[in-house]
Amino acid sequence: MGIYMVSVTAEDWHDADEGGRAEIASGLNRELGRRGLPPYEPGPGPAPRFEEKLVAPMGGFVELCREHGADDLLAWSVLVPLSLDPEITVTTQEEPDDPVAIAGAPQVLLMAQRLAASVPLPPEVLAPSGPLALTSWFLDASAREVPGADRTFHTALHLHAARHCLAHGCPVVYS
Repeated sequence: MGIYMVSVTAEDWHDADEGGRAEIASGLNRELGRRGLPPYEPGPGPAPRFEEKLVAPMGGFVELCREHGADDLLAWSVLVPLSLDPEITVTTQEEPDDPVAIAGAPQVLLMAQRLAASVPLPPEVLAPSGPLALTSWFLDASAREVPGADRTFHTALHLHAARHCLAHGCPVVYS
């Protein structure tokens, strides 16, 4: 159990069943149309899976975002490989009082890179190495001895998520 950040397949992006994201996809495309932009379609074919569990406390990361004017990193729940400025919010029937915030991966990547310049990122967290690798790093006893490991975890998480989203053309969501 817990909260994860995961990539979404093209099939799940268009799936109207439970766990599918069809309503979000439709709302995003409507808003893109209003902005005069083409609809978004996830990249074709299978992509490597992105998955990390949010195991680190958020307090230090929230503070870091505020210090560097990157509060928008805290506001999204869906990340897409499009430039969205400003982010898009869509309302779903499932959660009509809780709009879904959709952010653009290029903007998230820039903010995460700005934070990364101020946080010590050990080499082992910089290179993506598969699902739950960053989670495993944080849960390892030696990582907890790194000053600001929670900030490092969340900064690296956002870097990896944005890069994965852009490299594979797939959405990344909190689940």
